[in-house]
Amino acid sequence: MAVEHVNGKNKGSVMLYALSTCGWCAKTKDLLRQMGVAFDFVYVDLLEGQDQDDTIQTVEKWNPSGSFPILVINNSKCIIGFREQEIREALSA
Repeated sequence: MAVEHVNGKNKGSVMLYALSTCGWCAKTKDLLRQMGVAFDFVYVDLLEGQDQDDTIQTVEKWNPSGSFPILVINNSKCIIGFREQEIREALSA
């Protein structure tokens, strides 16, 4: 899977599932960079074959409706959509 890493402050495991064409996904990515948080991200729509199938299965566990962006923090908290205040609160510790 083509996961990309962005360096920053370690706030635990921060994974962003996004679409390359999604404006809200881009805003979420920009917010994380602005906050200086280290995170990983993957553009689900750019994956192919088994990688895409496996990633979509993972995404559907967090968000059965399949909307993006999906931000998973420490494999326990999931924020769906661009919710700036909620993201800031979850990663401010």
